[in-house]
Formats: sequence, structure tokens, C-alpha cells
Amino acid sequence: MKLQQTLSNQIEQAFAVAGISGSPIVLQSPKDAKHGDFQINGVMGAAKKVGQNPRELAQKIADELNGKGAFAGAEVAGPGFVNLRLSPEFLAQQLSGSLNIQKNATPNTVVIDYSSPNLAKEMHVGHLRSSIIGDSIARVLEFLGHKVIRQNHVGDWGTQFGMLVAYLVEQQQDNAEFKLADLEQFYRNAKIRFDEDAAFADLAREYVVKLQSGDEAVLALWRQFVEISLQHAEEVYAKLGLKLQRADVAGESSYNADLHNVINELEAKGLAVDSDGAKVVFLDEFKNKEGEPAAFIVQKQGGGFLYATTDLACLRYRVNVLKADRLLYVVDTRQDLHFKQLFATSRKAGWLPENVSAEFIGFGTMMGKDGKPFKTRSGDTVKLVDLLDEAVERATVLVREKNADLSAEEVVQIGEVVGIGAVKYADLSKNRTSDYVFDWDNMLSFEGNTAPYLQYAYTRVQSVFKKAGDWNVQAALKLEQPLEQQLAVELLKFEDVLQSVAETSFPHYLANYLYQLATLFSRFYEACPILKAEGDVRDSRLKLAQLTGETLKMGLDLLGIDVLDVM
Repeated sequence: MKLQQTLSNQIEQAFAVAGISGSPIVLQSPKDAKHGDFQINGVMGAAKKVGQNPRELAQKIADELNGKGAFAGAEVAGPGFVNLRLSPEFLAQQLSGSLNIQKNATPNTVVIDYSSPNLAKEMHVGHLRSSIIGDSIARVLEFLGHKVIRQNHVGDWGTQFGMLVAYLVEQQQDNAEFKLADLEQFYRNAKIRFDEDAAFADLAREYVVKLQSGDEAVLALWRQFVEISLQHAEEVYAKLGLKLQRADVAGESSYNADLHNVINELEAKGLAVDSDGAKVVFLDEFKNKEGEPAAFIVQKQGGGFLYATTDLACLRYRVNVLKADRLLYVVDTRQDLHFKQLFATSRKAGWLPENVSAEFIGFGTMMGKDGKPFKTRSGDTVKLVDLLDEAVERATVLVREKNADLSAEEVVQIGEVVGIGAVKYADLSKNRTSDYVFDWDNMLSFEGNTAPYLQYAYTRVQSVFKKAGDWNVQAALKLEQPLEQQLAVELLKFEDVLQSVAETSFPHYLANYLYQLATLFSRFYEACPILKAEGDVRDSRLKLAQLTGETLKMGLDLLGIDVLDVM
């Protein structure tokens, strides 16, 4: 259920009686649960507008709500806050079924662009955030009933492929079988040649032109590079438990045929103009200090295309062919300006209509403990596979230490789930726009806001049911103790949290909610004995435990994290 909406509807009626109908209802959780379940913060602003005493106005609203509908109590606090306590009967009635999450009545078609590694090299640590943040947002949107189209905009076109082809032809290896590691080495060698040898650089550019114009021999090599690279990416996705499939790959190459049309249309609309031999869209919205409009270059001197050109063609495709209502781009925050300019140009060109929203979902950098971008000890980029393998290795050692009774098979399986979950959760529990410090000890801790803590909380719930024997699953909830009521309120907030993630694309809202729920369950577990209770009380507490387990499992799944019955 949408708890906030249900409560707001009743509060709006009280506002109407008090003469402030339509004023914003600002509902928040109080800092201390002793003060109630929710607090109305909107009364003071409304009192100022209508020239009334805030406390007197708050008292009118409290009188109107106290003991009615959803509310067992309503009290005025401070300069005009209203503290609300929900009635146990209302909570029991709302929780009587299982987790009843409403699907959206008017679902959107959401196209989400994430992961997007450059091909012909291994995925590295820099690809982690886009991949897992995008995956989680896509899962939440899908769960709420939206039509989600995943798009993996891989870098499979352009100069690096010209360099590779030129190098392989030069080394007479253009018909050999290679592995990805070979390609990486070839690419490094080719880059040195490209930077140092003008003739080689010209040759590489010629091969780019051949590739773009469909030369069969060059295309055959290119397909080989792409296939090797995508197989590697798929292995990484499988390890991470992502829902990205081969069918979701729509690389830069997919839009090659439309690039000339993009330029021609921009020129026809008077948006793209010649500037020093390049084609440029000047954007008044992005002026520099001197008041000059920003130059969004869409074609280089000599006729070459850029990311900007491909991204414009790609956006048109997503709006016209995929019929997107909402476009999400999960990309490093350093690309913020590029996307602002891309969206502004697309709006001016009429390719991004007013009824389609385009959102840049930026994320910060993963840092080492030294406060610099995360690297290996020798200063190299960390390969994503190596990072994930190390996570599983460390978690496996930890699991073996904590539970000596597990079989070797169980240790391996649990180590895999805990290790991968820890890496993902350490990222998803942070505000995505911030940089964060990657710390093995913190992320693998069984205490604090970590995946192992939440996975263990779920396992703890399951252990209750292993011992419980038969119980009445249809039992009515009896919420007599404060912690029973607090846990019930928290469980009812789940749908609001998911809606909030869907609207804002901030997965850490869900992570923080699950941590709060697990912490509250732990306190409830200590204060309200479950299995030692009797009759209706025992059944009611088992019901609360069952709902907590279901919510933890579902919430973690929406973050892309698995749970275990035994740890």
C-alpha cells in the first residue's frame, strides 16, 4: 500500500476543517520513535500564510485527527508540529494480507542505458557502478509494472577499431584466432604506434573509414573483436547476477546508418552551422563567462563523427522506434555537461518531445583508501573479474571461520553469494552521486549497513521458522507491544520507498530502508519473544517475522542481491 497517500488523504480532510485545504502536507518520520510514527511539518508554513497562531492551528488539526481513522493519537509539539501515532487496528488491517505492492496503473515505457563498456578490452572497475546501479533501477521499475527496455550502448565503433585493424594487418595477424588478452596487448601496441607514427595514424584512420563504409574484410575482423569482447562482458554479467542479455546490446555501430541524416536535419533546421570546417550547434543555454554560447560539435573537420552524433541518432531511435516515455542514462557524473547539451539539442531539433523525459543518472567515482581512484598496488586499472574473484575469496574465508559445521560445497556457495552481494551493496547503499571509498573490511562486516548483515538478518528469520513447527498462517495480527507496532509501520513503508526509487533513481533509499527494517526486526526479536510466546500472540509474531523475511528478500532482490536460508 501507499502509506503516505492513505495518511495524507485523511490529513487533508483535517486541513480542510481547519481552513487550510490544499496546503502542503509535509509528512516525516520523527527522529525518535517515542514521539510517534509520523510528524506533520507543514502547519507552520500554512499558519504564516493565513495569519494564524501556528500552535493553535496545529491543535485544531490534532483534535480533528486524534483517535480517528488511521490515527490512535495526535499531539502538538514544539512551535507547531503534529506528532501522529498510528492505530494498531489500522496497522493490523493494512498488513493482514501479504506484501501487497500495487503495480502502476499507467505504466511508462522506460529505456535505460547502462553498463556500456568499450569493447576490445576487459571490463574494469570503472564499469561496476553503471552496471549495478542501472540493473537495480531497471528491476524496481519493472517490479512496479513499467515496461523496461535495457540498452547496453557498448563502444564498438570508431578510431580504436581502425587502430587494431591497422596493427593486425601490419603484423600479418589479420586472419588469426585471438583471445581478449591478445586484443588488449595489440591495442596497447597499436596506441603507441598511433601516437608516435603519423603514417600509421593515417592508416588507422583509413581503416575507420573502410569500417564505416562497410568494407567486408574489415567488418569480418571487427565482428571477431566484438564477439570476443561480448563473451567476456557476459561472463562478468553472469558473475554479478545482472539481467543484461545479448539482445540488450545496442552499440554505437547500430546508429552508423543514421549519422548523415542527423547532420543534414540539424543543418536544415538551422541548428548546425559551419565553424572552422566542423559542424557545430551553438547553445545559448550554456554560455561561458564571456557570454559566448557553448559549442556542441556534431561533425569534425574532415567529416568524422563523434559521440555527440551517435548519441543524437541513438536518442531519436529510442524515442521514435522504442517509443520511450522516459529515457534514463546511467553514466559517470563527469559526462553531465555532455548530456545536458545532448538533451538541449534534441529538444530544439524536435527529436525529444515535451512528453518524453530524459534524465542523466550520474554517479561518482570508486576511491581507494588513499582517496584516489581505485587502482592496483602497481597503479594499474583493476580488472572487474579480479575484483569479483577476490570478493568471493575473502567472503569464503570469512564464512569458513564463522561456521565450521558447513560442508565444503556450502562454504563455496555461501562465499559466492556473500562476496558478490557485499561488493554490490557497498556501492548501492551510498548516494550514487557521491564518490565512495572501497573498503574490504567494511563491506564484508556482519555489523552495520552491509550486505552480510542484511543477508544474515534474512537467515535469522528463516531459522525461526525451522524451529516453529505448525502455526496459523491466517492468524490476525495483535500489535500490543511498541516494537510490534514500530515493525508493522516500517513494513507498510515498503511501497512508498520503491516508488521513491522509481521516481528519483536513487537505489540507496531502498538499501537504507532494508537496513532500518533489519535493525528494527533485531530489536523486536530481542524484546518480543516469538517461539516462547503462546496462542494468538505467537502466531501474530510469526506473521510479523514472515512479512519481514519476505520484504528483506524482495528488497534485496530488487538491488540484485541474493539471500540464503543458511549462513
